[in-house]
Amino acid sequence: MSYVIGIDLGTGSVKGLVLDKSGTVIEQATENYPLFHPHKGYSEQKPSDWIKGTKKVLATLINKLPQLKTELAGISISGQMHSLVLLDEDGQPLRNAILWNDVRTTAQCREITETLGAKLLAKTKNLALEGFTLPKLLWVKEHEPENWSKSARFLLPKDYLAYWLTGNQQMELSDAAGTLLLNVTDEKWDMEIAESFGISEEMLPPLVQSMDHVGNIQPIICEELGIEGIVQIFAGGADNACAALGAGIVEEDRAMCSIGTSGVFLSYEGQKEQQYHGKLHYFNHVIKDSYYSMGVTLAAGQSLTWYKETFASDETFDQLIVEAQGSKTGSNGLLFTPYIMGERTPHVDSQIRGSFIGMDAGQTRADFTRAVLEGITFSLKDSQELMQEIAGKEFTEVISVGGGAKSALWLQIQADIFNTKIRTLKTEQGPGLGAAMIAAMGLDWFDSIEQCVEAFVDYEKEYLPILENVQAYREIYGIYKQVYGQTKELCHQLLAVNRR
Repeated sequence: MSYVIGIDLGTGSVKGLVLDKSGTVIEQATENYPLFHPHKGYSEQKPSDWIKGTKKVLATLINKLPQLKTELAGISISGQMHSLVLLDEDGQPLRNAILWNDVRTTAQCREITETLGAKLLAKTKNLALEGFTLPKLLWVKEHEPENWSKSARFLLPKDYLAYWLTGNQQMELSDAAGTLLLNVTDEKWDMEIAESFGISEEMLPPLVQSMDHVGNIQPIICEELGIEGIVQIFAGGADNACAALGAGIVEEDRAMCSIGTSGVFLSYEGQKEQQYHGKLHYFNHVIKDSYYSMGVTLAAGQSLTWYKETFASDETFDQLIVEAQGSKTGSNGLLFTPYIMGERTPHVDSQIRGSFIGMDAGQTRADFTRAVLEGITFSLKDSQELMQEIAGKEFTEVISVGGGAKSALWLQIQADIFNTKIRTLKTEQGPGLGAAMIAAMGLDWFDSIEQCVEAFVDYEKEYLPILENVQAYREIYGIYKQVYGQTKELCHQLLAVNRR
């Protein structure tokens, strides 16, 4: 028997999944690690904590399944995007990693936009946002000149983990697409962009495809973990791309709706080049020579968490959802916009704030809860609508994952608002499953990605749109889209007053 391990290097933890050739999850393990917030808006981690966590995960899996010592064939890695790992000439991190959710780089984003102009979208297909990697590099260059003078190369988190495992430095394309230094369609580092900001070619690691073999586990690590065979390491991919693969999003008429702290609406683009003019993210996929687009709601599940902790701290999420079933489509005239942390798609506005519209004395907490669920889903529909309007996409089904897939009520709301069949996964393993599938493909276990999806991805429930609800939500969504324009200036003014 041969096994693969998919590693998911997330923001708060690292998870490992062991799968066999049939696609069955045999074992899994998780290790948490801390985040550091030295100043307001800063978010950092120690790369050494990723290594410690991964080593513990591998040791736990081997302890649970001793045959891995001789029968583990391959490992691949999914990782948080954008986060900067800056290395010196000896390959050692010069400072903590600056994470994707760090927002210290607004000035650098302005500099990038002003310097590159139209070239930015033409080459990278994305806007300069605080989460991306290039602004972080420029921040270090400006604020930490000593570290900058010692920097020899930068990597992204999962590529740094692959470097630890193999001793080889490289960066995989689906992750590199989130740096603002990659020409996305040419699949090459854009030296015009790099040189515009004083970044040398030596700082840019060699580029590889997701399913490329990037080395074997180093002997010293094998000895420490008791591994006796040769274990191949495959490059892996960005977390959202791996999650999409793990949900079977390999056809253009299928999309993924992922509701966690933030929310993502993601579509497979195939090999066609699209220009969404920065309204959606557009990245290289883990499937060779293909792309995916996605929109982001900054506070999706976070909106529900905020609502619960603020207004129903003694209730469980399940209790709130059950209560919300007592409301009806449209929440008895109540509308919620989930802009409590600003918004990404389609507005790219850090100053906008959320709202409840249409409150009256006859509404109950059930209406407020349902309004939150509906508002989050309307926000994700903004991304679906952009894909339909700009690229002419028509979706036959949406795979729902994350917190939004745990409630029958919310799944039906998604079906009605998206006006598309919703499916759930039988066993949701997220980006780690996609990473395991990349290892399986790298080992030639399957002749095609479709065969791999058939073996590894199982679907469970289906929710079909209800025509009456679809028609009602279409009208309400039309109102929802007007709220941003009506409240933008007021929210900006209130925020300015509050900062005085």
